[in-house]
Amino acid sequence: MRQIFQKLNYTGFATLISGILMFSSCSDDFLKPDPLSFYEPTATFNTESGLMSAMAICDRHLRGYWPNDHNEMLTLGTEYIFSELMVASATDKRSMLCDVAAMLTPTSETVHQNLDRTNSIWYLWDETYRGVMYANTIIQFVDGVEELDETTKNMYKGRAYFHRAFRYMALVFEFGDVPLITKILEVPKQNYRSTKRDAILEMLVKDMEFAVEWVPDQKDMDMIGMINKGACRMLLAKCYLAIGEYAKAKEQMDIIIDQSGYSLMQANFGTFNEGGEPETWKITRNVIWDLHRAENKLISANKEVIMGMPNRGASAESFVQMLTMRVLYPMLFDESVKAKDGKQALLNIRRDHADYIAQYDYMRAFGRGVSTFRPTYFQTHAMWSVNGVMDAGDLRHNSEVGNWVRMEDYRVNNKESSEFGQHLTLFDDNGNPLCSDTIRRWYDVPHYKFYLDDPVNEANISGSSGYQGATDGGIADWYLYRLAEAYLLRAEAKFYINENDPTIKDDLNVIRQRANCSQLYTGTVTIGDIMNERARELYWEEWRNVELTRVSLCLARSGKPDEWGNTYNLETFDKQSGTDSEGGSYWYQRINHYSMYNKGPIEITSTGNSNPNYTMDKKNIYWPIPYSAITANNKGELAQNYGYDGYDPATPKWDNWEDAVADEDRVD
Repeated sequence: MRQIFQKLNYTGFATLISGILMFSSCSDDFLKPDPLSFYEPTATFNTESGLMSAMAICDRHLRGYWPNDHNEMLTLGTEYIFSELMVASATDKRSMLCDVAAMLTPTSETVHQNLDRTNSIWYLWDETYRGVMYANTIIQFVDGVEELDETTKNMYKGRAYFHRAFRYMALVFEFGDVPLITKILEVPKQNYRSTKRDAILEMLVKDMEFAVEWVPDQKDMDMIGMINKGACRMLLAKCYLAIGEYAKAKEQMDIIIDQSGYSLMQANFGTFNEGGEPETWKITRNVIWDLHRAENKLISANKEVIMGMPNRGASAESFVQMLTMRVLYPMLFDESVKAKDGKQALLNIRRDHADYIAQYDYMRAFGRGVSTFRPTYFQTHAMWSVNGVMDAGDLRHNSEVGNWVRMEDYRVNNKESSEFGQHLTLFDDNGNPLCSDTIRRWYDVPHYKFYLDDPVNEANISGSSGYQGATDGGIADWYLYRLAEAYLLRAEAKFYINENDPTIKDDLNVIRQRANCSQLYTGTVTIGDIMNERARELYWEEWRNVELTRVSLCLARSGKPDEWGNTYNLETFDKQSGTDSEGGSYWYQRINHYSMYNKGPIEITSTGNSNPNYTMDKKNIYWPIPYSAITANNKGELAQNYGYDGYDPATPKWDNWEDAVADEDRVD
């Protein structure tokens, strides 16, 4: 049986971290020098055990992107609020990041105290460069480990290349042109220059081609959770797409789909988890539900997983909790949601209370949501229409089997209300609203994605109101890549090669058929169809903002039209500003068409951000380079992004990655 890779030796990593941070800090002032110590890295990384420790922290750090930053999944939430699928919804926070066009500046991480913890922009800058550092440590020292043969050295190097490439793919599609750092320096460097996005992408292609050659397939590995060849092919394909090598991207996906032993899961498998409280919310077992249960994601029976991240086991302190049920479900258990008679509609009642009724235990069934982020109407409704028809059979949007929860599925559980047992409604019989804050408290959720077991708190019957079941989310394994995305990437590559290719629809339909959809694509497929299917299949898995920006580059580079017939100029698609409906990038057009942004203030009654105005600017396709990083680099000049204070098109940048690497040793 395959073992899950859980080598999380904190003692070994304490040495690793102390050595790395000696050379280059990745906090808010990540380019500032740290004083040198007597630490000698060659003494730590001259053995395979040292490399294994370094690789383990890379793997752990990769997994940490999903739940970390205040342990509230703000990182992934940030990716989604910069897309058409979500917005920030913690309306009690006066500095909630909703008016992005006005609020997001190079200094807003200090002015707004990280914008009231409703985003992770600055955390992603810091942590992504920290991940680059970890990978660079392995790359720099692996050749000096004399006990290893060349094949093993190249395996380590290939995995480290994956880690570095994954981080830089995020950086170039979140921040644009950024400093390229490939070494652990022995003296502080404060004269970095930004390297152009395409130059970095060219380097990533070279590195990932090496990784695909040397990193073994999962079937040839004893452990799960380490970088494998399939994951390398997935990332290489995205790099190929980004630089315009569409046929090469398709070739990689052909290999993944047809020659690597993976297959879409078509039937129930693994362990059936019947949900938090089956008397409240019954789950009819189905393949989509099973596919997204933590206990099934990394088992050998799951032939769809290409790369997963272990995050569960006996040593709970080694893992992190995925608070999906806390940050993503609507906030319901107060008087902001009322029954028709004016009484509070939903109560949180402990299992040891005399009024407890298992049929109405919504806390354990769906969690104690606070709605840090909420989906858009497009995500919950409009995007599920295919061929002009709402597909009732789609298991990913199906309440009948329990996968999807709609607000009308809740019933009033307050015994003092005359409406006890009746379905919630948004308006009373006279048309008056019964919910004072529809942003935070009234929306549907993909329960099959967000529900996570929490056995420890499930056993706590008499605990505080916050811990009477799996009310926050659980310690759960997570997908990095699975085969469904390979089909979507292949469809995308085909589109750029020939948008009239009749086989594009086949790659989308195989996913839809697995989801029991009645509506299949029959004619010419647009890039919008592909991105909609990505949103249906990979919601809360993919880095949506990164993928939308990457596709925006691909459309501009290929000259292919979007679903509205727009084409984009490679030189200007990411250098425009404004919140009007014309121009900008494909990223902006998706947001402007499908989200709550740029539609005007929304009237709510809230103690915090009343009547929030959601705006997004064309320039926000890239986030601003943090002012703290620019000022710390006081012997050089980092380029600020278009539209933000400090932007200067004359700021010098490296045009190719080789020159950037050669300059890393220059510290004067």
